[in-house]
Amino acid sequence: MTTQGESVSARSTAPTHSSDGPSSGRPPRARVPEPSPTGALVDALVELRETVKATRFTLPLPSAERAAVVAKSMVDQLDDYLLPRLERLDAPLLVVVGGSTGAGKSTLVNSLIRTPVSPAGVLRPTTRAPVLVCHPADMPWFSQGRVLPSLARASGPSSDPRSLQVVSAHALTPGLAFLDAPDIDSVVDANRQLAGQLLAAADLWLFVTTAARYADAVPWEMLRTARNRGTAVALLLDRVPGGGAVDEIGPHLTSMLEEHELGGVPLFVLPETRLDSQGLLSEAQVAPLRDWFDRLARSAEDRAAVIRQTVGGAIDALTGDVAVLSAAAEDQLAATRVLREAVRGAYRSATDSVEKGIHDGALLRGEVLARWQELVGTGDIMRALQARVGKARDRVVAAVTGRPAPGARFQEAIGSGLAVLLKGAATDAADNVGAAWRAHPAGAALLDATPGLTRPSDDLDERIARLVRDWQRSVLDLVRTEAGDKRVIARASAYAVNATGLLVMVSVFAATAFIPTGAEIAVAGGTTVGAQKVLEAIFGDQAVRSLAERARHDLNDRVKALFDEEADRFHSALEGAGVDEDVAARLRGVSDTVHTARTAADLDVAR
Repeated sequence: MTTQGESVSARSTAPTHSSDGPSSGRPPRARVPEPSPTGALVDALVELRETVKATRFTLPLPSAERAAVVAKSMVDQLDDYLLPRLERLDAPLLVVVGGSTGAGKSTLVNSLIRTPVSPAGVLRPTTRAPVLVCHPADMPWFSQGRVLPSLARASGPSSDPRSLQVVSAHALTPGLAFLDAPDIDSVVDANRQLAGQLLAAADLWLFVTTAARYADAVPWEMLRTARNRGTAVALLLDRVPGGGAVDEIGPHLTSMLEEHELGGVPLFVLPETRLDSQGLLSEAQVAPLRDWFDRLARSAEDRAAVIRQTVGGAIDALTGDVAVLSAAAEDQLAATRVLREAVRGAYRSATDSVEKGIHDGALLRGEVLARWQELVGTGDIMRALQARVGKARDRVVAAVTGRPAPGARFQEAIGSGLAVLLKGAATDAADNVGAAWRAHPAGAALLDATPGLTRPSDDLDERIARLVRDWQRSVLDLVRTEAGDKRVIARASAYAVNATGLLVMVSVFAATAFIPTGAEIAVAGGTTVGAQKVLEAIFGDQAVRSLAERARHDLNDRVKALFDEEADRFHSALEGAGVDEDVAARLRGVSDTVHTARTAADLDVAR
């Protein structure tokens, strides 16, 4: 394969003639350095790295798991390869030797430098910590941690997969290094992950496979990844048996390469053979491959073409990776909306059910009706409204007998019925939200992380009791305000206000405009009608209706506020997940900046 490309040349720093200088009598002007063509690209990639690294997919959705893997891979490649490589496009070229288990990667690297520096053997997996071999002149670049900075440098063999052994070898041509990577199909998860990370840090990937394993699925998946990233690739088919096997394998392998759009990659073949006493292949067998790499190392133009191809392809691939992250971020937002709407819907239904219960007279049953009949039947309410004498007499009776003031038991019964209605609606709403969230993967996780969320608040009973007391007190305040300077109320004093307030409460819970009809009126008899007439005489017909309507609206507002507080427990759980609403747009914006800077850097070459 002949690779055409652009050579990387140093920018001239020769002095130029100027009228400023010692002979001009004026101090020389400071030379402004020309901006690096990749400087803006590096800045954009750094911004992308920081954005991706800060992105969290906190809701456990199907897309979140993949996005987290893609995000880590992006950050790793930016740290391990793109950023250090763009800082020095003329740095030594790194060839990562990868392949399947037992393909002979370590043996090949050892044979190329004629020294067993990378352990090889029959036990699998053999390669645990990666080994990088370079010429002594290139040691500073690789040993100082510019490339693969997350791997600690080791001076000797190591079993730590997070370390990198850097070895010098005079047999290598300067400008070229080999990295023996773990098996891409290793049974050890850490080895497979490290192999993928190392391949993403390669300027060129030398993929090693065997005549028996070349058609396996895992290697081709990795080759597709390299192709999609634009990584320069060379292929070595190892351990090919004699007897014309290469003639049978060759056409099939070639067709597979063309099928995967890799038809132009260099292909080398090594026959099955015995190793020497050091476990190395003979010099004659590796000579074609070594000569090819030597020519690549000696040609600054060819090295630059390989590097620019891989760098440009890796940057282009970031656009697709950002699309994956953006889609996952939008999934997070969509899930948040679905869960939030489930909360709103459940508590909106609870509010509606309470409003219906308040308006349709359902509360005026049972205990409430019995107390109303008792109150009307005794005539207490009429006495309170009609005469100051009634007021004085009731005070005496209450003081002697301890009997509650007129209407107290009825007011308590209304409060109890209302409390039961509110508690039931709140319980149903919490159950409904729990069912909806449990059916959603993100909602189920939030429920598991927040025990007790599907039950009403522990202090709900107390808050409901306070709501009822405050509302009943507000009804009495409303009556006082409406009465103003009306002389009848002024004469009847507090008893008239209380009695009027009770009648207003009855109106709030009645299906009709004012008081219960049907059975309730039949039992209460004319006393109720009389009470209504007294109220109308005091306030006027429209004012009575207005009082009841205002009291009903006030109660509905208090109920809504109560249910909003209950719903806030679910909203707080959602907010605690920390879903960022702007991250998708932010990722796309940074990606556009990278694309613009990448175009300006002109990294494209003829591949």
